[in-house]
Amino acid sequence: METSCFLTSKAGRVKSLAMPSPAGAAKARPQLLLGGGRRAASSSVTTCCSYDGAAPAIDPDWRSFRAQLYFSEQYAKSVNPAVAAARRTSTTPEPVKIGDKWAHPLVEPEKGCLLVATEKLDGSHIFERTVILLLSAGVLGPVGVILNRPSLMSIKEAQAVFAETDIAGAFSGRPLFFGGPLEECFFLLGPRAAAAGDVVGRTGLFDEVMPGVHYGTRESVGCAAELVKRGVVGVRDFRFFDGFCGWEREQLRDEVRAGLWRVAACSPAVLGLATVVKGGLWEEVQGLVGERRVW
Repeated sequence: METSCFLTSKAGRVKSLAMPSPAGAAKARPQLLLGGGRRAASSSVTTCCSYDGAAPAIDPDWRSFRAQLYFSEQYAKSVNPAVAAARRTSTTPEPVKIGDKWAHPLVEPEKGCLLVATEKLDGSHIFERTVILLLSAGVLGPVGVILNRPSLMSIKEAQAVFAETDIAGAFSGRPLFFGGPLEECFFLLGPRAAAAGDVVGRTGLFDEVMPGVHYGTRESVGCAAELVKRGVVGVRDFRFFDGFCGWEREQLRDEVRAGLWRVAACSPAVLGLATVVKGGLWEEVQGLVGERRVW
């Protein structure tokens, strides 16, 4: 895809790589391509950094609504059966407060969910104790990035990876993460407050993962730099990933059924950069999902 912006992004070439099944539970299969591979089929030109300023349509945050239902059910199971029955029949039941940080289990992977490595991946050089954010779960196969693998290098120190993009200038001081074994550069924008996220969403430049969290590839780095220049977003709102994880459509489901991954929905606050950089994201998500806390 050709991207026109005030800064010119140079699209990098994506090599076809096969993602190994983490513990051999899923049979190796030909892998999908993302980023440049998928977008190359489109010849459209996307003009970025322009929006009409109109108020966006307000969609309810269905993830929070679902979490509210889940934790309400957990609360009902934990109290006296008579109290739980009265709560269910009440016309105006008091909502359960779940806090800013929450996570709960899911049966199937979906866009915006977390894949939490189980003990079956212990010993895997790449995937042991990883937390993967699923960016997309389309018909071509799920795609995600590992959140908790800092590379200990900044963008400036890894110029060979980003030599053909605008990233080295505007974002040279940002930390670089190892996103997975397949070759492509991704970045996350957020989590940000809902109002700020609406501004980013109205530009149409990046794909939304969940409210306040968007992602892009090296093709849209120039537009990201322009948004920083205009003060729409800050440099610290971005994190960059060298590589990504990809599965065929049924492969990830097979790995979940084999017990390699624990699937969880989470709030945007769980994805905060501070927790990832200092370590402990895997433990935190495990705790949130395992405790099923309600307030």
